[in-house]
Amino acid sequence: MADSTAEAAAGPQAAGTERRAMGTACGAHAVHDGYTDVLYVMLPVWQAELGLGYAAVGMLRSLYSGAMATFQIPAGALGDRFGSALVLAIGTVLAAAAFPLAAAGAGFPGLAAALVVGGIGASVQHPIASAIVARAYRGARSRAAIGTYNFAGDLGKMALPAATAFLMTAIAWRSAMWALFALGVAAAAAILLATPRAVAAPRVRRRGETAAAERGEGHRGGFGWLLAIGILDTGTRSGFLTFLPFLLTAKGADLPTIGVALTLVFSGGAAGKLVCAHLGARLGVLRTVLLTEGLTALLILALLPLPLLAGLALLPIIGVALNGTSSVLYGTVPELVPESRRTRAFSIFYTGTIGAGAASPILYGLFGDAAGIPWAMTLVAAIVLSTLPLAVLLNRAMGRHITGS
Repeated sequence: MADSTAEAAAGPQAAGTERRAMGTACGAHAVHDGYTDVLYVMLPVWQAELGLGYAAVGMLRSLYSGAMATFQIPAGALGDRFGSALVLAIGTVLAAAAFPLAAAGAGFPGLAAALVVGGIGASVQHPIASAIVARAYRGARSRAAIGTYNFAGDLGKMALPAATAFLMTAIAWRSAMWALFALGVAAAAAILLATPRAVAAPRVRRRGETAAAERGEGHRGGFGWLLAIGILDTGTRSGFLTFLPFLLTAKGADLPTIGVALTLVFSGGAAGKLVCAHLGARLGVLRTVLLTEGLTALLILALLPLPLLAGLALLPIIGVALNGTSSVLYGTVPELVPESRRTRAFSIFYTGTIGAGAASPILYGLFGDAAGIPWAMTLVAAIVLSTLPLAVLLNRAMGRHITGS
């Protein structure tokens, strides 16, 4: 009630703060997620340039994701200390700098170092941009706002990989990397100018919050199952996307076609996040996860024998199922964690899932080197199915939480 009164009293000023906070967070999310998924376009280029095996390709992707996962929590702490806008802007420049560094032509070690720099820069976006949105919007509106912010990342995933692929048909790939860097510098400047001061620093913890509430006692089991599903879901998604371009190349796809294919997957993924968020509210977490993960496994297996055009037609549907689960999982975190611990819970959730995205391409790459990409994709589909029994355990834990509260 007090929050509603405060919002009404703030009026247009509060609305302006919300819009600027949302614009900053969504813009940063689009750029950073776009950068991350440009790597899927670049990996075949770097493989051909350096003569890499699939395990080395997976290692490159994992170095980026590993650096991004490792620095999630430290990045959030830096944002609290030095200001969200400054740290987010610096991280954006570092993420952008990975591309010209990769173009410097220092072989595999130089490329690996460039991707570590990019991953460190990319680590700031999720914890800091999420916190900016959470500070600008209160109560139930915060969940809806975070959902909008989450969706914005998919816009970058749709736009930047395709734009980069088509740009490289007109100019050399090294020149295209400098264009990506220029975009990052412009985005960093916009972050510094647009982030409202009111949301650039963390809220002070309210009085009366107990130590038990801070720790979130009584909900750890449910959060643990949720995190386990998220780790497997992200790991299989990262493995699928890393080696999808190679599967399509074997079917006869050229570079622009691969860019279109990724756009189709990410377009379906964006739709999946919106559709499955509503579906999860109607069907519940268990039924939605069973539906999306089961469908993901079946569609990946169906993609393997299809010719190129039929496979391209299937990709948007795969994207819906592939990304839909993440929307449901992310939206379930607030149900299992007290409000005072949600920022840290999101940081832990991001660290675990992004870490899985870092490790899985290496494992799938080793398997791909030994057995071939089709069998690596089959393994991806099999591991997707391992989330189903975990969803049952999560549902039981949530049932205890609801009845216990």
